[in-house]
Order: sequence, then C-alpha cells, then structure tokens
Amino acid sequence: MKIIVPMAGRGSRLRPHTLTIPKPLIPVAGKPIVHRLVEDIAGVLNQEIEEVAFIIHESFGEKVEQDLIAIAEKLGARGTIYYQNEALGTGHAIMCAKDSLSGPAVIAYADTLIRADFELDPTADSVIWVKQIENPEAFGVVKLNANNEIIELVEKPQEFVSDLAVIGIYYFKDIAVLKQELQNVLDNNIQNGGEYQINDGIKNMMANGKIFKTGEVSAWMDCGNKNVTVETNSRMLAFLAEDKESLVSPKVKIENSTIIEPCFIGDDVVLINATVGPNVSLGNGCHVIDSSIKNSLLQTHVHIKNANLDNAMIGNHASFDGNFTSISIGDYSVLE
Repeated sequence: MKIIVPMAGRGSRLRPHTLTIPKPLIPVAGKPIVHRLVEDIAGVLNQEIEEVAFIIHESFGEKVEQDLIAIAEKLGARGTIYYQNEALGTGHAIMCAKDSLSGPAVIAYADTLIRADFELDPTADSVIWVKQIENPEAFGVVKLNANNEIIELVEKPQEFVSDLAVIGIYYFKDIAVLKQELQNVLDNNIQNGGEYQINDGIKNMMANGKIFKTGEVSAWMDCGNKNVTVETNSRMLAFLAEDKESLVSPKVKIENSTIIEPCFIGDDVVLINATVGPNVSLGNGCHVIDSSIKNSLLQTHVHIKNANLDNAMIGNHASFDGNFTSISIGDYSVLE
C-alpha cells in the first residue's frame, strides 16, 4: 500500500504561522498535521505501508524534506519527495508523483485530520472517504445509487443530493487506472477553474464502469485558519485523552502550577505560577510564568508571562507579555 500526499502551498490562510513552516508541518496536539494524518490513515488501512510520497513546492527546503522522509520511515515505509512548483490543481499535483502511481494507494490532502474506524470494501475499485454534514450546499458531495455506489460527484449542490461531503481522502485498488485517466485530462487540457482536477479523472473512471464506494469517518477536522486549527487542537486532545495516550512529558518543571487536562505538554516545559488547560498544547521548551492559558496552541520555545490567554495560537520562539485574550502570533514575534 502507498500513501500519496499532495501538500500544495504553505497555507496563506494560516499566516503568519506558515511564513517559516508549511501548514502541514504545524503541530496539533504535539505532532505535525501531516504526521497525524498519515498515521491515522495507516491505522484505518491496517496494512503494511510500502511508500509515502509527498508532493511539495521546491521552496520548502531540505529541512522540510528530511522531516517528511522521517515521517514515512516511522511507519516503516520509504519516503519519496516530488515537486509541484506551479499551482495547477489537484490532478496536476498527483501526476507530479506519477512514478509512484502503481498498485493500491491512498491519496490524502494534508490540511485535514480525521477519526475513522471502517474496513475498505473489497468489491470496490475505489473508496472515497466522506463525512455526514448538516450543510451539504457548502461542500462537494457524493451521489449514491440504490446499491450505495457513488455515481456522481456534485460540487456545492443548491438542491439536496446527499449529506455526505468529500473530505479529500481517496483509496484506489490500482492507482495506475487513475494515473491513466489523469494523463488523458492533461493531454486534452481539460481544466476547471484554470486547473487540472482529480474529479475529472474520477468521473472518467466512473464512466468506464469502475465501482466507487464510501468510507465514512466519524470526525473531520480542518486546519485551514487560526480559529479552526485551535479548535482542531482541542478536539484532537480530547480524542487522545479518550485513547489513554500519555500527553504530558515527564520532563516538565512545575512550580505552584496546575494542569487541567486534556493538554499536551512537551519536553523541558517550565510552568511557574501558571494554570494551563483545558485544551492546550505547549511545544518543547515553552516557559509559562504568572499566566493562565486555555483552548490554545503554542509551538516550541514560546515564553509567556503575565498573560491570560484563550483561543491563542503562537508560533515558535515567540515571546508574549501582556493581557490580550485572543491573539495570533507568528514565529519569532515579541509582544511586551
């Protein structure tokens, strides 16, 4: 089994946090988004992962590439890097990894997190992962026939089609079939919105009689902007607490402080006269002094003093001293 991960750009909606690190590598509940995504997919598949192929912009740099390779290797898989240097759509991004498009594979876009527990339907040529939602008119949804097979993908339907939204994760029994259809899309310059889309390849597969089924996730969490990323951090902490994961490092220095679970507390964190939690992630090396923090996500080596923070997201090596309550601070920022 292979996992193909188009990572697109850095993530403009999450600036300033993505100025120095691509969005998929921002940690949520102590682990990068893309790392959690790949692990969760591997858990659902319950199969040996042979390769994880990441499609990135060449400007991400060598350090990011090394981090991505390490994510694959932690799964016992080979990590492969491909480049998409022009934003020409999802279909184009996938075809940038064409040398890896063979055999069974999952395609997963790296800006979302999931919770799921289902088995792949062995009768299906492809499985599209979906989530039941209350406002289908705002999403792309699947249309099913009487056999619960997907027969159409409908983008933002104004009239009700279904309430199963496509979340951006797809399984293919043989991804070489999709590769062939996407090559036809490129060769014939079939574009939507000026881009080459995966949906056009999928539609051709359906037209040729391939069987598509749904795999429904129980939770679908976005990391598109600051507010939803903070919310996703809170939800993920709750899930990990339910799973009885150890979230507080034994290397935390605590002095006259309280941790209200669930929280992720990394190595070498210092808490002095502080109340932390619930729903807080503190990366390695954070210092929190004379402060209260809840419902917030702080990356590594952040120094907080004299603060009362709620719904905050603070980047690496930032320093904050004050009484603001809802903030978004990028890497190496200082507020005093």
